[in-house]
Amino acid sequence: MTVAVIRFGGSNCDRDAVQALAEIGIDAELVWHEDGLPAEIEGVVLPGGFSYGDYLRAGAMAARSPIMNEVREAAADGTPVLGVCNGAQIGSEAGLTPGAFTTNRSARFQCEHVHCRVENADTPWTAAYDEGDVIELPIAHGEGRFEVPDDRLDELEAADRVLFRYCDADGAVTEAANPNGSKHNVAGVTGEHDSVAVLMPHPERATLADVGPTDGRGILRGFAE
Repeated sequence: MTVAVIRFGGSNCDRDAVQALAEIGIDAELVWHEDGLPAEIEGVVLPGGFSYGDYLRAGAMAARSPIMNEVREAAADGTPVLGVCNGAQIGSEAGLTPGAFTTNRSARFQCEHVHCRVENADTPWTAAYDEGDVIELPIAHGEGRFEVPDDRLDELEAADRVLFRYCDADGAVTEAANPNGSKHNVAGVTGEHDSVAVLMPHPERATLADVGPTDGRGILRGFAE
């Protein structure tokens, strides 16, 4: 299969995503947003970075690029779509997933490794894990705090649409383990169908054994699933 990694002005994790997918045997190609989606694409990555300098709100301008209409149509047809960090912000702004990502509780940019607990292992993005598994991934964001109305969050949790929660190394979901103040420690959610997902931690930065943990590989294998 071939996955399109969409590059916007300000994307900076696009090449990382291509390389990370190649590491697990998945072909990927960079696609400039103005060129539209290629006809034979079988998956889409909205990568991290600072599209359009995060003006207005992080992801707000990229979400209104014409290519996002094509991404929404592809997602509706079942094409797997994964938004990571700025891509998660773009995905939520574009209506692919519920909620929003806003300024960290610290009001500062945070770059560190975190632990995440797998909440639902019955999705393409989590099939490599068991429910309750704890994985280690890096974060790098200033607007990663997940916010959604309480009643909507209740619906998401009841429908098992929360993929990951921030936790400590032992899997305990605590306030201290929440790096950005996300509601209910949510680190990633799915769209209407579980073939669409967004998350703030970077799985593509956790794939190379010679530079750190490789827990991100299982998430990227969702494209093969």
